[in-house]
Amino acid sequence: MPRPVPDWTVVDFIHRGPWWTNRGILLLNICLILPLLTSAANGLDSSLINGLQIVPDWQEYFGYPKGTTLGVVNSAQSIGGFVGLPFTPYASDMLGRRAALFIGSLIMLAGVALQISAWSVVVLISARILIGFGLTFCLNAAPLLLIELAYPTQRGKITSLYNSNWYLGSIISAWICFGSSYTTASGDNWSWRAPTLIQALIPVLQVAFVWFVPESPRFLVSKGLESKATKILAKYHANGDTEPNPLVQFELAQIRHALRLQEEIDRRTSYWGLFTTPGNRKRMRLIVAIAMFSQWSGNGLVSYYINLVLEGVGITGTRTKASINAGLQVFNFAVAVIASFLVDYMGRRTLFIISNAGMLGSFALWTITEAIFNNLHKTAAAKATIPVIFVFYFFYDLAYTPMLVAYTLEILPYRIRAKGFAVMNLVVFLTSAFNQFVNPWAIQKIGWLYYLVYLGWLVFELLFILRYVVETKGRTLEETAIIFDGEAKQEHLAHMGGEAATTHLSRAIVLQERTRSSNEDIVNEAKVYDSSESEGSEKRRHSMAVSATTTESSMNWLKRADVI
Repeated sequence: MPRPVPDWTVVDFIHRGPWWTNRGILLLNICLILPLLTSAANGLDSSLINGLQIVPDWQEYFGYPKGTTLGVVNSAQSIGGFVGLPFTPYASDMLGRRAALFIGSLIMLAGVALQISAWSVVVLISARILIGFGLTFCLNAAPLLLIELAYPTQRGKITSLYNSNWYLGSIISAWICFGSSYTTASGDNWSWRAPTLIQALIPVLQVAFVWFVPESPRFLVSKGLESKATKILAKYHANGDTEPNPLVQFELAQIRHALRLQEEIDRRTSYWGLFTTPGNRKRMRLIVAIAMFSQWSGNGLVSYYINLVLEGVGITGTRTKASINAGLQVFNFAVAVIASFLVDYMGRRTLFIISNAGMLGSFALWTITEAIFNNLHKTAAAKATIPVIFVFYFFYDLAYTPMLVAYTLEILPYRIRAKGFAVMNLVVFLTSAFNQFVNPWAIQKIGWLYYLVYLGWLVFELLFILRYVVETKGRTLEETAIIFDGEAKQEHLAHMGGEAATTHLSRAIVLQERTRSSNEDIVNEAKVYDSSESEGSEKRRHSMAVSATTTESSMNWLKRADVI
């Protein structure tokens, strides 16, 4: 007698074995490389203008910009991003993730073209604003596409790799400018135009190939295009299975039900909807806090402080400083990538706790070495500060580099995901601006005592993380997004997905029973024909054997042997 079908989760239907042996997942991950590059483009664009300032020809061409003019040049991209930020969620939600990425890349290309041909500082600033405006569309759409399209068991790793790629772009920028500093042709404007031209590479790739990347199934379902969403999930999550697949049925059921639940909770899709329900307020409290922590953990001091330390121990060469800074970027990238592959193994909450505790301890050492160096003028203390900074960044990169974007998008439901992500980026913009303008002034006024402010803030961060950060490991995107809306809704969502998949499995079980009976009849019939020596009976036996094998192989996707 058949036993009751047990509770099912998405784990019961996923691909077993190495992902690269599954053609659908392999093709999907190749497609996801394109949106992954967006963060590298951000790192490249954000770092390039600082690197170009060491190129003599750039300085001469633009009249040695200083003071306010140089400040505007440096912040022009952020100004463009800030202006475009309110509009990006509407482009992603109304036009689609791919269309928003395409539009942003086109605008970036226009900005890069203007920057290469810039004939004055005003034109350069205008170009930088245009690049920032286009980039913010890409930065909103690309991670949404990644998290909503990735294979369930790879979502955490891929979305964590996204923000880690910022350092990849920063590394490319640092070494391109480092190479430009060796140019011997004075007055050759290509010494700064060539690095600028590199900025166009990623937008060109995205404009050319973004339409070959599948659209987000969540976006398609929200627009009533469920048949297209089903085809995409079947092709890339079910290895092109033409028959209804349990994993596809599970995912579609949860996507549909999650959209209905969010509509019942709050029908508003404006920015105000981010704060109208208790669940949304809990989400935004976490998102705003993590965004602030990502900029206010002491990492904003490094660029200013590392220059002081190097000069304090007699390292004054520009190229030597640049090489140490480039080495730090490589170190950051390596740690962030490794951490990206640990998010599903160790869990998000665990990594956040280790990260904040480690930053608190290492920053305490940093503060001590700073105090000794400034009060006692001990060169050994300054030298010790360099490895302490690397240790500090090791702990920072365990959580905040890979999971700032990934964790934010995970806990946001589809209907408010794009807008909540825009708010996170806004907080990053504002806190980063604080770092740029307040940190140098505060250090100049009160010196190393300013580090005590950050030390106290890091204590608050750790307490906040311990109190409010929840674990999201082992959940589907829909199950994670609804985690703040009550246990009843979480159970209902899980039940809906399991019911859809097990309904399909139940039909398959009946079909399998019938197939076994049919195969027994075929075998018995074949035995009767064994006594015949005619050519026709031989062909008939071969046909029946193929039929039995084909029917049996069609059942191979059943994941549990004990369902009957």
